[in-house]
Amino acid sequence: MSQFNATQFSDLLAAGDVASIVFSPEHMDESAFQKLVEPLVKVAQELGIAAVIADYSRIAGRVKADGLQLGQDLTALKDAIDKLSPGMMVGAANVKTRHNALGIGELQPDYLMFGKPDGDIRPEPHPKNLALGQWWSEIVEIPCIVMGGSDLESIVDVAKSGAEFVALRQAIFASDPNANEISSAPDRVRNANQLLNEHAPRFETIED
Repeated sequence: MSQFNATQFSDLLAAGDVASIVFSPEHMDESAFQKLVEPLVKVAQELGIAAVIADYSRIAGRVKADGLQLGQDLTALKDAIDKLSPGMMVGAANVKTRHNALGIGELQPDYLMFGKPDGDIRPEPHPKNLALGQWWSEIVEIPCIVMGGSDLESIVDVAKSGAEFVALRQAIFASDPNANEISSAPDRVRNANQLLNEHAPRFETIED
């Protein structure tokens, strides 16, 4: 994402219906990460898209992000929820089992994510994450996100699982060094939205 300037990033996010974007530090130090994300957080927020910072609660506060995403450590999550909610949403990523999911659910985070944020190493979503997303969405009101695969078509499998949201990384920010990532990324966002429009389940509205 570091290759995108603010204008290119705005074009990317404006290309379709994007609920939120998670900024992950990966291998960057704290100072470099903050310098990178601060202008991009503002771009997202101007478009009405929630800007979420992974791992760094201090940076989330400094750049006035909308949310903080942590792992599945219950102590860290409880501390963040107690300190930041309701002013800032707090989510849990890389949730691996039903037992962990239920434990996290008792803390009432804003969302759970099944799958690693960098877990899209195959074209298709991990079957375990799909199963967890389907199970969770059927029994719990807290929304869940399922990590998609590196292929854009993987969004269809996640949508059919009933999960409220799908996370995409390589499917949007292509890792192929021969790909023109910057110019083609908005097209991938548009294509993702088209796939959702065609294949996502339709929920009935019940009126009194």
